Amino acid sequence: MTEPRSLRGKTIFITGASRGIGLAIALRAARDGANVVVAAKTADPNPKLPGTIYSAAEEIEKAGGKALPVVTDIRYEEQVKAAVDQAVAKFGGIDILVNNASAIHLAGTLGTPMKRFDLMYGINARGSFLTTQVCLPHLLKAANPHVLNLSPPLDMRVKWFGGHAAYTFAKYAMSVWVLGMHDEFRSEGVAFNALWPRTIIATAAVQNLLGGDAAIAQSRKPEIVGDAAHYILTRPSRECTGNFFIDEEVLKAEGVKDLDVYAFTPGAPLTDDLFVG
Repeated sequence: MTEPRSLRGKTIFITGASRGIGLAIALRAARDGANVVVAAKTADPNPKLPGTIYSAAEEIEKAGGKALPVVTDIRYEEQVKAAVDQAVAKFGGIDILVNNASAIHLAGTLGTPMKRFDLMYGINARGSFLTTQVCLPHLLKAANPHVLNLSPPLDMRVKWFGGHAAYTFAKYAMSVWVLGMHDEFRSEGVAFNALWPRTIIATAAVQNLLGGDAAIAQSRKPEIVGDAAHYILTRPSRECTGNFFIDEEVLKAEGVKDLDVYAFTPGAPLTDDLFVG
């Protein structure tokens, strides 16, 4: 009988881990006994957004992991470097990076203020590149290092650009980092992969920006992405790199047959996410 794959003792640096998909990935790792660095901006409660880095850290500890909450805006190099330094000082290194933090603004050219444009590119494109760059010296020392970007497959069909080209390109930048860095660091054993949900996920972004309660009712729970990420991050890094994974395909490949447990509303129709289908 093979040993169950585990993240016990691994240190995982997750951006945007105070809620939603980032927190789901953190909690799944915590159940193994992982160390989780909660690198996010929310230190004080926000009535429109559930969770802070401190409430997330508390949940991680209760789930069986160890947590380090660090206020981090990944647009700023000094904040990212400080967070990584704290992580290494506390846990001795970094084994895994999950680039989850993102900004979204689904609008066309005339409906995209440059402030929103800059936010998306500062977080999605630049922030994920910066965080990867700062973590890499430590990942290169790890036994099974992984970088996982929450970004979509690269699909150049015009339907993904016409309505919101600025957002699409900002997310695609994260996928381009996977494509390029996978090749750049393949010989050194660092895995770079992307993960994207097949359906919309019940998160604050969907609630506040993509349709409210009606959209949530046709969503899956963030746990499906957390479980899919766990399967990816426990694979050998030299054998699993350069992939654009879809959450349900990962689970099916691992023998998971019942995906109904992830439905936010059992029996309800599900809505496809952007960039799939």
